[in-house]
Order: sequence, then C-alpha cells, then structure tokens
Amino acid sequence: MNKTRIGVIFGGRSGEHEVSIRSARSVIEAIDKERYEIVPMAIAKNGKWLSPAESALLFPAETRQLLAEQNSVKETRAVALIGDPTYQGLTLLEKSDERAQPLDVVFPVLHGTYGEDGTIQGLFEMAGIPYIGCGVLASSCGMDKVAMKVLFRDAGLPMCRYTWFLRRDFEAAPEAAIERIKNEIGFPVFVKPANLGSSVGISRADDDESLRKAIELAAHFDRKIIVEEGLDAREIEVA
Repeated sequence: MNKTRIGVIFGGRSGEHEVSIRSARSVIEAIDKERYEIVPMAIAKNGKWLSPAESALLFPAETRQLLAEQNSVKETRAVALIGDPTYQGLTLLEKSDERAQPLDVVFPVLHGTYGEDGTIQGLFEMAGIPYIGCGVLASSCGMDKVAMKVLFRDAGLPMCRYTWFLRRDFEAAPEAAIERIKNEIGFPVFVKPANLGSSVGISRADDDESLRKAIELAAHFDRKIIVEEGLDAREIEVA
C-alpha cells in the first residue's frame, strides 16, 4: 500500500517556537506509521528552513527513532516550499534540477506569528500544496484578537469590555494610555499581545505600575496590544 506523505511543519519565528516543537512531537508520535510517511519540516527561530534530517534532531531520542525508520528524514540538504505548478513538494535550496521530497499534504503545527496567522497558509496556497486546518482569512482573523472581537461584536455575541492600541502610541504617551484604560475598563485587567497564543506575553494588572509593566511585556511580542477587563467567571477551553 502506498503511504500518504505528510509534511509536518513546526518551529518557526515565533515566541511559541518551543511549544510548536512539543506539539509536533505529539502529532508525529500519534500518526499511524502504517498509513502515513512523515516528513519533518522545521523552521528555525531565525526563519531558516531546516532539512528533514536537521528537523528530526529537534526531537527527543524516542521520537527520532520513530522517524529514523522512514526514508523521508534522510535528506540533509536545505529545502523549502517554492511555488511551482509542475511540482508539489519540497524543493532543494541549491542550483539543481533535482527535487527533494514530494508531499501529498502538509500538517502545519506552527504556533503564533507566521504560523497561525494566515501567512504560512498563504504560502501553501501559492505552492499549490494541500494543507490541514483553516484557510488564510480564517487563520488571520482567528489569530488577531482585535479583529476577532470585531467579528464577535458584529455577530451580536456578548464580550467583556476591552480596548486596544499600538505599541508606538503607548511609547509616545504612556500615561495617557494608562488613564484611558482606567477610565474605560478599570482594574483588574488582562494585557495581551494581539497576535500570539499559549498565554505568551499575557499579564494581569491590578494597579498603575503592574499595568505599565504588563503593557511593556506585551509590546515586546507584538506591535498591537489588547487590554480586557478581568472577569470572575468559569473558563472553558475549546480545542
């Protein structure tokens, strides 16, 4: 039986790089090896695409052993997805007519920026490679907390009070931003980067000083910051 070749892409230029590696490990260990051949595709923190062999080295020994049994991880040369309507798969990043790895489908396990925000999905679309998950628009709206709030509001869904601003606006007038938050929402509040997940860069603030520090932390991860009122309510995670 011919196996379906799945490219599992992980890592990435995000503050959730390590979280993505752990998620990819879980996916790889759970995939039925009798039906699917796995091609690990890691992106380093600096944005460099690693070869399948280099990608496998990011996992612990037991996961590497699972991958070692497949020929797909033996490619050691640098590869990437490059749009080519005549070829569906990884292309060698060197002057050569040789192709690296054909792919049937890509399973993106990237977290955060450049992974869940529609950017990598757009690359898959341009390369003509099927992929698992939401499309470009849904991914972009789902990642941007401010854009999602607008959609929720227009759909008539109840939401907690919130406000948002750009990093440059806070840096230009920090006291004005803090006063605005206090007047519009009050304490306690939760401060978040607008485009990140896994609770990275999120803080609770109960006074002016903790609010300032929370905004500075969130601004380290994103140019857009969202501030929401703190609610004493049950939290339900849907995933």
